[in-house]
Amino acid sequence: MKGGLSYYMDSVAEIRKDLEENIGKSVILKADKGRKRIVTREGVLESAYPNLFVVKISNEFNSIRRVSYTYSDVLTSTVKVTVCDEPEKQTKIS
Repeated sequence: MKGGLSYYMDSVAEIRKDLEENIGKSVILKADKGRKRIVTREGVLESAYPNLFVVKISNEFNSIRRVSYTYSDVLTSTVKVTVCDEPEKQTKIS
């Protein structure tokens, strides 16, 4: 049986490492906002901090917005991150 605090910490560290390796690349975020609402956004992975990561999103109105999520959000599948290295190659982190 996998579980416990050490498994959780190892998983969070692995997610953080994967995201840090992809800073500056395009990503697709699928965030579960509750009550069957899922928001899909495209942006650029801007930075990774000890407890969260930041994605810069630009929209059709030429405004730039930054959203942040924790690594636990990715671990619990509240947020799904897909890194778009090239148009035909996508890597899921979760």
